Amino acid sequence: MIEFFNEYMIVLIAVLLCVIMAIVRVIFGPTIPDRVVGVDTINTIVIVGMVIYGAAYEEVIYIDVAIVYALLSFISTLFIAKYLEGGEF
Repeated sequence: MIEFFNEYMIVLIAVLLCVIMAIVRVIFGPTIPDRVVGVDTINTIVIVGMVIYGAAYEEVIYIDVAIVYALLSFISTLFIAKYLEGGEF
């Protein structure tokens, strides 16, 4: 295992700052589509965090879970966009 508190901790702190900025967009977004984009951004950042965690501990299972989470996040974003557009499922 690579020393976790060196390079990976710096990257995880940067990812955490990005999540905080996206949460601000979700809370104070002027429109609903802005908030949906903020939630989608948070999902993407969580996926990146899973991949970083998997690389830090050299475990492939975290990367596999990140791939499945990315697929579910993409599908949910499509459904939300279709709902906001006013279409039927």
